[in-house]
Amino acid sequence: MAGSARNDPYKVFNFIVEIDGIAAAGFTECSGLSTTTDVIEYREGNERGGTRKLPGLTKFNNIVLKRGMTRSRDLWNWRKTVIDGAVERKSGVIVLLADDHTPVGRFRFRNGWPAKWEGPALNAKSSEVAIESLEIAHEGLDVEFE
Repeated sequence: MAGSARNDPYKVFNFIVEIDGIAAAGFTECSGLSTTTDVIEYREGNERGGTRKLPGLTKFNNIVLKRGMTRSRDLWNWRKTVIDGAVERKSGVIVLLADDHTPVGRFRFRNGWPAKWEGPALNAKSSEVAIESLEIAHEGLDVEFE
C-alpha cells in the first residue's frame, strides 16, 4: 500500500525495570506479565443446551526477573525481609523501549513482594554468566502504551 506507515513490533530485549526504593536495574529476562480470570459455569435447572459462562476470580501471575549477579545486594535484601517476617511491599514498572531507547510502553505492578529468589547454578566447566532470579508476587498489573 502506497503511503501507509509501517507499524513494526517492538523488540523484547530492550527494557528496564524500576522498583520503588531499588535503583533501576538491567535484567536479561522478564516473564510472567499475564493475568487470568477464572470461568464459572452456571446453569439453571430449566435451561437446556449448555451453561452460561461468568467471570470469576482474577489472578495476576508472578513476575520473574533474571539478571547477571553483581555485588549489589538490593534484591537479596528485599527478599530477606520476607524471610525475616517483615514483608516490604513495593510497586514497580517494566519499561519497554524503542530502538532509540525512548519509552514506548509500561507494565506497572502494585504491592509486589519477593516470593522467591534463586541464585546461579555453579559449574566449574562452564564459562556462562552467573544469573540470579527474583520472582515477585503482586496484586495488580496495568499496561500503558504511548
